Amino acid sequence: MYISASRAADGARPRSRLSWAVPGNVLALGTVSLVTDISSEMVTAVLPLYLTLSLGLNLLQFGLLDGLSFGVTALVRLAGGNLADRWQRRKLVAGVGYGLSALCKPALLAAGGSVAALGAVIAVDRTGKGLRTAPRDALISLSVPPDGLGQAFGVHRAMDTFGALLGPLVAFAVLMGTGGAYDAVFVVSFCVAVLGVLLMVMYVRDQRMPLPGPRSATSPRAAFGLLREAAFRRVCVVAAALGLVTLSDAFVYLLLQKRGGFGAEYFPLLPIGTAAVYLLLAVPVGRLADRVGRIPVFLAGHVALIAAYLVLIGPGWLVAVLALQGVFYAATDGVLMAVAGPMLPAHLRTSGLALLQTGQATARLFSSVLFGAVWTVWGSTQGLAAMAAGLAVCVLGAWSVVRRHA
Repeated sequence: MYISASRAADGARPRSRLSWAVPGNVLALGTVSLVTDISSEMVTAVLPLYLTLSLGLNLLQFGLLDGLSFGVTALVRLAGGNLADRWQRRKLVAGVGYGLSALCKPALLAAGGSVAALGAVIAVDRTGKGLRTAPRDALISLSVPPDGLGQAFGVHRAMDTFGALLGPLVAFAVLMGTGGAYDAVFVVSFCVAVLGVLLMVMYVRDQRMPLPGPRSATSPRAAFGLLREAAFRRVCVVAAALGLVTLSDAFVYLLLQKRGGFGAEYFPLLPIGTAAVYLLLAVPVGRLADRVGRIPVFLAGHVALIAAYLVLIGPGWLVAVLALQGVFYAATDGVLMAVAGPMLPAHLRTSGLALLQTGQATARLFSSVLFGAVWTVWGSTQGLAAMAAGLAVCVLGAWSVVRRHA
């Protein structure tokens, strides 16, 4: 059964007292994400400079590679989500995704300076992320009562973000200790990623739900049929529209480095500011969303992102931009999954979340390529102004749609 549109869109329970208890499976998945994010953020923290300074890629080439990461994820998520539901093996599909991403860390070294080879490695890495994200989020949503989803996703995202905070620090330490050797960062990242896979295998429990009928109940056609539900369709459209005018973190950090003029060796530290704010706010914002409504909190996060773009256009205060980015993630990442989860039947939970995430990822593919082209031709200020204006229009439009149909 689907939850009614008003409850699904809002998700608030103002008169109930929400429990602080978090199931062990959520904590196990959070630990896996924590360790994996240390590994992935080590690479993410150095990759923009590695590609643009070390290998000499221009901004359009970088935008294409950055967009590719979103595009491949979009293509794989639907297939991975459907397989996880069809087999009722969400842990297995997620584990394969974690394993693929781990193998890509040393493969970056083998790719050398070839744009095609780098694109292939990034594509495989994003394939791993695409496979694991929806099954992982489905496991969380199936392990928690509906009225505690905001808190549960907040706890998971807080643990995930703690890893994201540690990753750049580890990368910085490795670079400082090796005299700027990027290959050492990739090797250490691989070792940490393997630990994450082992934790997944040993401690995460699968959540299998009996199918309500034949295998066709979890077919791709049944998954796309979820879009016939008006409430879920509106959430997908809103998420995709907002993703189309959302800059990737890589571009934000490149802009901060360009305008701040600080040394390249400090670049890996930039994500720490965002991660620290996200870590502090993920759980309280998740609980707030459970109480006052998830959609308003989700849209408020995008308002914070508009403010970050305006600061970046103007004075470019580094701390303010990173803090606003952190607020954005705390109010949107897990909250969006908490919005959508109760709208979806258990046997199609992974497919539905994958469908939602695919729309976002596809939109961000176009966003990265477009911004890379605009920066190359007209400059970063014009690109930022266009993104801020587009985001403001989309937030107003989204609120109008949600308010009318809630």
